[in-house]
Amino acid sequence: MGAPRDIGTFVVWDYVVFAGMLLISAVIGIYYAFAGGGQQTSKDFLMGGRRMTAVPVALSLTASFMSAVTVLGTPSEVYRFGAIFSIFAITYFLVVVLSAEIFLPVFYKLGITSTYEYLELRFNKWVRLCGTILFIVQTILYTGIVIYAPALALNQVTGFDLWGVVVATGVVCTFYCTMGGLKAVIWTDVFQVGIMVAGFASVIIKAALVQGGISTIINDAADGGRLNFWNFNPNPLQRHTFWTIIIGGTFTWTSIYGVNQSQVQRYISCKSRFQAKLSLYINLLGLWVILVCSVLCGLALYSRYHDCDPWTAKKVSAPDQLMPYLVLDILQDYPGLPGLFVACAYSGTLSTVSSSINALAAVTMEDLVKPRFPSLSEKSLSWLSQGMSVLFGALCIGMAALASLMGALLQAALSIFGMLGGPLMGLFALGILVPFANSIGALGGLLSGFAASLWVGIGAQLYPPLPERTMPLKLETYGCNSTYNGTNWLTTTEMPFSTSAFQVHNIERTPLMDNWYSLSYLYFSTVGTLVTLFVGMLLSVSTGGRKQNIDCRFLLTKEDFLSNFDIFKKKKQVLSYKSHPVEDGGTDNPAFNHIELNGTDQSTKISGTRL
Repeated sequence: MGAPRDIGTFVVWDYVVFAGMLLISAVIGIYYAFAGGGQQTSKDFLMGGRRMTAVPVALSLTASFMSAVTVLGTPSEVYRFGAIFSIFAITYFLVVVLSAEIFLPVFYKLGITSTYEYLELRFNKWVRLCGTILFIVQTILYTGIVIYAPALALNQVTGFDLWGVVVATGVVCTFYCTMGGLKAVIWTDVFQVGIMVAGFASVIIKAALVQGGISTIINDAADGGRLNFWNFNPNPLQRHTFWTIIIGGTFTWTSIYGVNQSQVQRYISCKSRFQAKLSLYINLLGLWVILVCSVLCGLALYSRYHDCDPWTAKKVSAPDQLMPYLVLDILQDYPGLPGLFVACAYSGTLSTVSSSINALAAVTMEDLVKPRFPSLSEKSLSWLSQGMSVLFGALCIGMAALASLMGALLQAALSIFGMLGGPLMGLFALGILVPFANSIGALGGLLSGFAASLWVGIGAQLYPPLPERTMPLKLETYGCNSTYNGTNWLTTTEMPFSTSAFQVHNIERTPLMDNWYSLSYLYFSTVGTLVTLFVGMLLSVSTGGRKQNIDCRFLLTKEDFLSNFDIFKKKKQVLSYKSHPVEDGGTDNPAFNHIELNGTDQSTKISGTRL
C-alpha cells in the first residue's frame, strides 16, 4: 500500500459540527435549569429529584465510562498490543453483576446521597472523612487527564488550539452542571452517547470501504499477530493477559461502578430499586457496543498502517494521536466528518467531566458542608451546590495543566483509579461483607491499602516496565511487506511505553523494579483492595470487632438477593425505619425528604449516628 498520502486538515464544517455539539450540551443545561420549576432544592440539583428511569441512566453510565480516554486510548492500545483488550467484555459482565448485587442494594435501601455517608453509618465520621478526601483527590486528578489528553492529541494532529479547547470544554461542562444539575448531566450524556457512536461508526464504515471490507481488516490483523485473544500466561507482570484483564480489570472497574460516587449517584437517582438495577444491566449492553467499536477501530488502524506506522515514522508524536491521524487520513474528502469524530472524543470528555463535577459537588455538600452547618436552608444548600460546581469545574481545568506531565493516556487514567479506587473499594467491601469489621480495622486497612497501591503505582511511573513485560507487537515502517516477521522488534523497543515526565532514566534495574514495579497496571487496584480487606479484618478481630452489634441494614443480607424476585409478587416493600412521602422520591425510593434535610431532630439517630 505504500506510505499513507498526506492527511487532510480541519475545515470550517468540522468546526461547525464541533461547536454545534458544545452548544446543544449547553442548551440542555439551560432547559433543565428552568424545566419543571427548575432546581428548587439541593436534592433536585444533586439527585434529579430521585425520579429518573433506567434507560437514560444506563446511557449516562455508559457515556461517563467512555471518556475521550476510551475514544483515543483504546484503539491505539489494540493497534500496539493486539485485540486481547476485547477480553474486557467478560470483565464488564462481572463488574455489572458485582455492582448490582453487592453494592447497589445496600446504598439504595439507605437512601443516601453520598456513598461516603455509608462509611459514617457503618464505622465513624473519621473513616467517612478519609473516604471523602481520597475520592475528591482521585476525581480531580482523573478529570485533569480526561480534559487534557484529548486536547493534546487533537491539537497536534488537527491544529485545534490546545488551551483554548481545554478551557472551552471545562467552561461548557461547568456551565451545564451548574445550571441543570444531575438531570442536565444525564440528558447531555444521552445526547453525547449518540454522538460517540456516530463518530465511531463513521470511522469504521469508511475504513472498511478504504481497506476493501471488514474481512481485509481482520486478515491484516491476523497476519500481524493482532488477534491474540487467548494469552493464558498467569504471570502478573505481563501487562495484558487473560488473567490480568479478568482479575485486575474486575477489581479496577468495580471500584468505579460499585463504589465511585459519580456512578453510584446516577443509579440511586432512579425511582425504584428495580429501575436502578435495570439501568446497570442495560448499561452493560452499551459497554459492549463501545468495546466492539473501539477494538474494530484499533484493527482498522493496524490494517491501514501495518506497513508504515505513523508513530515510528514520526508523523505523530504519541500513540494517542493515531486515531485523529487516521480520521484526517480517510475522512478528508468529507467535510464535517472529522469534526464529528472530534465531537465524539469530546462528548466522552464532557460526559465524564460533568459527572465528576456533579459528584464532587454532592460529596462536598453531604460530607463536608451539611454536617458542619445543619441549619442551612434549602435555598442556601441549592445555591451552595451550584457554587461548588463552579469551583470544582475551575479546579479540574487547573488540574489539566498538571496532567500535561503524565504519561500514556489510558494507562495513566486507569492507574489513578487503581491506586486510589482500590483501597476505597476494599473499605466499602469491608463494611458491607464483613460483619465483624470495626472502625479501627477500617481506618488501618484503608491506610495500609493506600500505602501499598501508591508504592507500586508511583514506582511504575518512575521506573516503567521493560518492553518484554509490556510486550508491544511489532510495528513496521519499511514499505509494503506485511508478512509476520517475529524477529523485527527493533521499531518498538526504541520507544518506551510510558512517556511520563517523572521517569528516571539511565539507572541500573534492580529486582524491585523488574518485579514489583513491573506489576501489570491493572493489578494496582487489586493490591489496594486486598491489602485493605486483609489488614482491616486482622485489626478488627484483634480489637474486639466480634463483640459489636451492627444494624443489618448496613450489611448485605440474604433478603437483599431474594428481593430481586419481589417484582413477581406485585407487593411493594415497606421500609419500616423511616416514613417518606411517596410523591417526594419516586415509588419506593427511601430518599431523604425536605423535612429531614433541615431537621435536627434526634429521633433519626440510629446506633448513635445521625442519618
